[in-house]
Amino acid sequence: MSLLALVVDDSMLARHTVSRFLEERGFTVESVCNGREALDRLTTLDPDLIITDLQMPCMDGREFIRALKKNRNTAGIPVIIVAARENAKEDDESRADYTIFKDIDVVSQLTTVLARIFGESASP
Repeated sequence: MSLLALVVDDSMLARHTVSRFLEERGFTVESVCNGREALDRLTTLDPDLIITDLQMPCMDGREFIRALKKNRNTAGIPVIIVAARENAKEDDESRADYTIFKDIDVVSQLTTVLARIFGESASP
């Protein structure tokens, strides 16, 4: 049984890159363009992992994470922020489980974080 990840980013390139990375490691991936779409999708999905950007239209990543953590059904889902370093603030990092930065090797950072969350089985 594969793990399910929800990727939330308004950039098609970022969604594709992260989704492909996860699929290569055996994840089933759903992706959406903003936090509002993600919350709507969470009414029918129960992901094992959420990866989100911070800057998005309709509902940004900060609002999305706050909504996740307030809901007892979604509060325990591990959240990884993928953000530009200048956009990630300390309070965002405390709400998410991990923050990785777009201006550093994203693949290497995701590999490390997945190993921390799911153990070595999430590594290639």
